[in-house]
Amino acid sequence: MNAMTSNAAKRCVRGLMLGLTFVGFSAFAATDGGSPSPAGQVAAAGKAEASGGSVAYLQHLVDTHQLTEMRTTYNGTYGASELFQPEKLTYFVALFHDKVFWRVISTDSMKNADSIYRTFVAQTEQLAQVDIDALRLQAGNKYAEHMMALNQQRLQNLQQDAAQQQHESQQVAVQLQQAQQQAVSLSKDLSTTSTQLDSVKQQIHALEAQQNNPDLALPPAPSASAPASTGTPASSAPASSGSSP
Repeated sequence: MNAMTSNAAKRCVRGLMLGLTFVGFSAFAATDGGSPSPAGQVAAAGKAEASGGSVAYLQHLVDTHQLTEMRTTYNGTYGASELFQPEKLTYFVALFHDKVFWRVISTDSMKNADSIYRTFVAQTEQLAQVDIDALRLQAGNKYAEHMMALNQQRLQNLQQDAAQQQHESQQVAVQLQQAQQQAVSLSKDLSTTSTQLDSVKQQIHALEAQQNNPDLALPPAPSASAPASTGTPASSAPASSGSSP
């Protein structure tokens, strides 16, 4: 009868510990503002069972405010905490992921607790390194994409400016060519006009000189050998006498 009672009591204790394990997971996750993923629940439950219910017991102590947090270190989503139970002078060192307890070790030695805490902290650094590297690479990739977009926009603007400048340069070149052709034509016209102007000026000077000359200008006299008139020749004219007939 005693053996049956003992076995029944053991089964009750195991059931209670498993119940506390699942309750502990839910309570600790609730402090994070949400529930862990199913994979995280399964992994945490497996660890809690492997550690003999120490995870659930620690969660129970946290929920009932029986522990004092000595120190905690975060590395990415991983962390390590050293907790102290004043009533029993017991130290608890916990390793957690996404604020869900993963491993828990209890000891009565402060020195042993400090050593375990440093070991867990070192493990969080190693575990979080992949996440930290991924976070940095993701940020670097996002920044590179942002800079690529900015530089592509800048390149497009410069290409548009260059095309506009080329178009303006072509128009200016055409205008210069037309202006040069017009200048050549105007130069020829100016040369012709200048020649004509010089000729007119010479005529003006000649006329002015003629008008301003005080000497009388007569047409030239006829030549002496030229006949006086075109009438009867002198040889055919009758000879004159001293008396009239």
